[in-house]
Amino acid sequence: MMTTFGNAAPRIEVHGHRGARALRPENSLPAFAYAIAQGVDVLEMDLAVTKDDVLVVSHDAQMNPAFCMGPAGAERVIRKMTLAELRKWDCGAIANAGFPKQTAVPGTRVPALQEVFDLVRKTGSLVGFNIETKISVDKPELTPSPERFAELVLELARKNDLTSRVILQSFDFRTLHAMKKLEPKMRLAALYPIRATLRHRTLVELAKESGAGIVSPQYSTVRAAEVAAAHKAGLTVVPWTANEPSEWDKLIEAEVDGIISDDPAALIAYLKGKGLR
Repeated sequence: MMTTFGNAAPRIEVHGHRGARALRPENSLPAFAYAIAQGVDVLEMDLAVTKDDVLVVSHDAQMNPAFCMGPAGAERVIRKMTLAELRKWDCGAIANAGFPKQTAVPGTRVPALQEVFDLVRKTGSLVGFNIETKISVDKPELTPSPERFAELVLELARKNDLTSRVILQSFDFRTLHAMKKLEPKMRLAALYPIRATLRHRTLVELAKESGAGIVSPQYSTVRAAEVAAAHKAGLTVVPWTANEPSEWDKLIEAEVDGIISDDPAALIAYLKGKGLR
């Protein structure tokens, strides 16, 4: 069920989580450039939307002071800032303490999705884009409506002639349903969290609920039997976010189609060592 973007298909696709969070500031142009240079198949990233309806790449709805620095007293919520106001924040000067190998890149700004597309075009890479809409039923004030969010993504993908290389993913399936109505050919991925309070759903059930052809469970929940059933149903399985060889081995044994990792370079090297790439 491998998804490909023009390159010879590896047995297991490598998705660089937030670009390459283990080595560079997350969701940044330096992270995406690094991941491309390492031979990643897909750039995984998160989307927020500014006050002036610009799609920007950020995991958090508001600026995270752990690694983003802005003007004193500045607004922190992305949806309440224009792109120009968001540009005043530096999200690369402070290395993320959770990733000891991460290199700080001072002056790193939150990029617009268009800038990521431009970067990839300049490299000549045929890399894919696994784009997550960060949206929640509980906090509608932080995003446009699901329909508008999907519309903005589709407009930009079409403008750049990249619709065939984009995967739209989300934990909140409303944007997936909206995209399916707007562009039935757009590939969709259903993200599945690990929460004790949730009833376990099989990967096939997840696909039916979301309408997605790609299912992305948290890596520790993956079971070989469910992966086999998903494949039988014509689905692609791409777990998140596995960073250690022991985790990769489990996913390889389960015969997943792709792996989302914070350290795509290490994963690529590991797969090559196993003869899987």
